Amino acid sequence: MPASKAKEAKLDVSDDKNTTLDVSTTQTALEDIDACQTDIDLLNEKASEEILSVEQKYNKLRRPHYNKRNEMIQKISNFWYTAFVNHPQISSILTSEEEECLQNLTSVDVEEFEDIKSGYKVTFTFKDNPFFTNDKLVKEFHLATSGEPQSKSTQINWKDGKDLSKKTKSATNGRKRRVGSASSFFSWFLDNMDPNADEIAEVIKDDMWPNPLQYYLASELGVSSDHGDSEDEDDDDDQDESAVIVGDDSDDEPEVYDVDDDDDDGEDDDGEDGEDDE
Repeated sequence: MPASKAKEAKLDVSDDKNTTLDVSTTQTALEDIDACQTDIDLLNEKASEEILSVEQKYNKLRRPHYNKRNEMIQKISNFWYTAFVNHPQISSILTSEEEECLQNLTSVDVEEFEDIKSGYKVTFTFKDNPFFTNDKLVKEFHLATSGEPQSKSTQINWKDGKDLSKKTKSATNGRKRRVGSASSFFSWFLDNMDPNADEIAEVIKDDMWPNPLQYYLASELGVSSDHGDSEDEDDDDDQDESAVIVGDDSDDEPEVYDVDDDDDDGEDDDGEDGEDDE
């Protein structure tokens, strides 16, 4: 065999060995990574179980405080109505008649089941009102035997001509609906078609319920993300255009002096008078 062909054959054999070595190394590395990932997944599962256990513990510790808070809320007229109207997502689905109805809402309670993963329920308590005869409306979320989420709602006993769930096409006070497919508050309450995508329930459970006071006070504090910038612009526009700012190189804030146009006119008048006297 010529020397050149023998060399080529030797190189081909060497390349085959390198390729086989690379494949073997890669396969071993992938198996090691998979084993390591299995360990990580087991730790994540254990962490989730411990987190749920801690959450269950603190849910029990929070409950007496929630009950105490509900008792104190009873002393404030229209507390929950005000909180709901001030909440940007909940208010966006409220019709005018629903706002009137929610003025009869005296209590809201969110209770997670002992096994947190199994679900929770939201209870709305109403005083006697012209819309329905129920004193409590409950919407419950739980896992079915299949493992899929399900929800169910109290049947509302509407008074004659007061079924607000049939009036969802009315305007929501000019507010744009922004949350899921809910067209109004009571249509959301009665809708159990897709509990896995119930954004309003999640908002009530995870945002409103933990601290409703912040939304009750929102109107008093003048909190409004939609109008904050315009108010700042108005403040700038309201600044006295006749003010003169005198600054220096120091860090102190500049002094502001008002220029009185009347005084300038007065000085001019005095000057003219003086020339006349001469």
